[in-house]
Amino acid sequence: MLTVDFTRFPLAPGDRVLDLGCGAGRHAFECYRRGAQVVALDRNGEEIREVAKWFAAMKEAGEAPAGATATAMEGDALNLPFPDASFDVVIISEVMEHIPDDKGVLAEMVRVLKPGGRIAVTVPRYGPEKVCWALSDAYHEVEGGHIRIYKAHELLGKIREAGLRPYGTHHAHALHSPYWWLKCAFGVDNDKALPVRAYHKLLVWDIMKKPLATRLAERALNPVLGKSFVVYATKPHLPAGAAQ
Repeated sequence: MLTVDFTRFPLAPGDRVLDLGCGAGRHAFECYRRGAQVVALDRNGEEIREVAKWFAAMKEAGEAPAGATATAMEGDALNLPFPDASFDVVIISEVMEHIPDDKGVLAEMVRVLKPGGRIAVTVPRYGPEKVCWALSDAYHEVEGGHIRIYKAHELLGKIREAGLRPYGTHHAHALHSPYWWLKCAFGVDNDKALPVRAYHKLLVWDIMKKPLATRLAERALNPVLGKSFVVYATKPHLPAGAAQ
C-alpha cells in the first residue's frame, strides 16, 4: 500500500533515492522495481534486516530491472551518513510526526538532496488524526509514538522554510481512517473486537484484489477522509555563480 503517488512523483531509471525512515520498506521496494538506486534507512535494526532480505529476494526473483540497486541500512535521520547533494529523490513517509526536531530532519533532507531534486513528505492528516487522539490516549502516548498533529499549512510552511518549493499535495487512504477510529474506540491493542476484525478483512481484501468499487470509493472520499496528507516539493537550483 503506497502513500506516495508515483504518477505525481515520477522516477527515472538510475535515480538515486533515499527512503528515510523506511519502516517495512514499501516505498523503497516500489522505487527498486522502477529501476532506481535505492537506499532504505531506518533507526530500527530489526526492520532494516527484514528490508534487506526482501531486497535480496526481489533481486533473485528478477523483480528489479538491470542497473537498479538497493541497500538497507541503520541510521539517524538527524545525522545522515551521506555527503551533500547525494540523492535525486528523498521520500519520508509517516515519520516526521514521530520526531521532536522535525525542522532538523528537513534540514538534513535538504542537505543530501541535489539541487533540482524532488522530495515527498507524508504525514497523518489533521482531521482523522485528531479523532484518533480524542478516542484513545494509548494511540499516541507510547514510546516512539506520534508527538504532533500537522495542519496542512503548518507542514507546508516548514517545508518552505527549509528551502524547498512545494508543487503538489493530495490526501490518501480514506478507507483506512474508519479502521483506525475503530481501533482507537475498542482499544489499539484489541484486535479481537468484531468490528475491528471485520474492517481489517475488508482492507486486506481491498489491498489484495484492488476492486474497482473500492478504488473509486477511496478516490471520492480521499479529499474528505484521507488518512494521510502528501506533499511534493523540489529543491531549487542555485543561481549561476552561487556557492554550494
